[in-house]
Amino acid sequence: MNRLRDQYDALLLDLDGTLYRGPDVIVGAPEALAPDGDSAQRLVYVTNNASRGPGAVAHHLDGLGYPATADDVVTSAQAAARMLSERLSPGDRVLVVGTDDLAAEVKAVGLEPIRRFDDTPPAAVVQGHSPTTAWPDLAEAAYALRSGALWIAANADRTLPNERGLAPGNGSMVAALATASDREPLVAGKPFAPLMEDAIERAGTRRSLVVGDRLDTDIEGANGLGLDSLLVLTGVSTLDEALGAPTSRIPTYIAATLDALNDAAPVEAAAPADIAELLRQYPGRAVRVRAADSEIR
Repeated sequence: MNRLRDQYDALLLDLDGTLYRGPDVIVGAPEALAPDGDSAQRLVYVTNNASRGPGAVAHHLDGLGYPATADDVVTSAQAAARMLSERLSPGDRVLVVGTDDLAAEVKAVGLEPIRRFDDTPPAAVVQGHSPTTAWPDLAEAAYALRSGALWIAANADRTLPNERGLAPGNGSMVAALATASDREPLVAGKPFAPLMEDAIERAGTRRSLVVGDRLDTDIEGANGLGLDSLLVLTGVSTLDEALGAPTSRIPTYIAATLDALNDAAPVEAAAPADIAELLRQYPGRAVRVRAADSEIR
C-alpha cells in the first residue's frame, strides 16, 4: 500500500495537541507512529514548549509509548539559545524568564543565565513558558528591556492545550511584557524559522513532513520553509478554521488523526467545500488540500 508517510524521509512531529494533551496521550497516536518493518522515516519531535529539556521530553514521550531519545527532540529553548549565541559574546549575561531547563540551554552555549540584576543590565532577555512565571519575573525583564537588552522569546503561542482546555501559553506572557516595555521580541519557535531549521538539520533531510495541530505555528512554519504539512484535528485548530485560513496557513493535508499517516495515499479535494465531506467518507485517510511543495517546485 502506498502510505502517506512513505512519501517522506522524516516526520517533524509537534507534541502538545498532536501526541498528547496535558498529561493524557491522544488515543491511537502511539500506535500510529509505532515502528514496523515498512517504516523508514526518522521521527523528530519538535516542540515550541521551552519548559523542559530534550531528555525530559524524551522520557515523557517514551512513557506514553512513543519511541524517543534526547537526540530525537528539538525544543524552542535550544533554538533560542542558539540565536543568543549567534548575537552575543561568550560569558554575556542573559536574564531568563522561564524554567531552569531554559537556563541550562543558555549556559550550554557559553552564556551566563541570571534571574535578577542590580546596576548593570544583562545583554539579553530570553523568555520561555513556565507555569510559575510571576509579576516580579516580568518586571525584572521589563527593566532590562527598557535598558536596551536584546529580547528573544522561545515561542509566541497564545494558548497551551491541556486536559482541561486551552491555558495561557508563553505568547500571553510575551504580550504582557511587550505592553510593559514597548518592545517586540525575536521569536525562535514556530512559525518562525529558527526552530524548524534546527529540526531539518536534526532530521538530515528536507524531504520531511511537518505534522501538527495548529495552523498558526505548525502549518505556517512549514509553509514558510517550503515543507509539506499535515494538520491533525486533535488539538487547537478546527476544520472550520482550516477552511477559512489565509494562504500562509493552508496545510498540504488535513486528517482527523495520526492514523492517516499509515493509510492509503490521500484523497484529493477538488474544492475547499469538498474537504469536510471527504473526511466523513474516508475517516482514516488524509485529504489533500493543495499541491505538495515538492510538486510546486
